Amino acid sequence: MANFGRVIAEHRFEPGRIDEVLAFLKRTRSELRMLRWVRVSRDWVRVIDVNGDWFEVAGIGYADLDVIAVLDAVNTPFNRETIHEPVNDEFKEFRTSRRYTWAADRVM
Repeated sequence: MANFGRVIAEHRFEPGRIDEVLAFLKRTRSELRMLRWVRVSRDWVRVIDVNGDWFEVAGIGYADLDVIAVLDAVNTPFNRETIHEPVNDEFKEFRTSRRYTWAADRVM
C-alpha cells in the first residue's frame, strides 16, 4: 500500500479493551471519505476509503474474537463462521457495502 493513499490515524488494540477500538472507529470515521474496503491481516485491520486513505487498528487480526465487533462497526459483510480461519495471503479483503434496508422493520 505504499503508493496507495495515506494513513489518516492509527490505534493500538489492547486485549479486553474493544470499547476503545470502537470509540476510535467512531471518532475517526468522519476523517475518511466513503468507505470501500476493509483489509484484515493476522496483526491489523485497515479501513480504506475511495481515495485509498486508511486508518489502522494494530494488534488485532482475523484470528481474534474481537475482530467481529470491529468489522460490524464499519458495516462489513463477512462470514462469521470462517472469518477466523487462516489464509495463505497477507490479508483478507472485504467490501464495506452492507447497509440497513429501507423498511426492513416494517410489518405488512
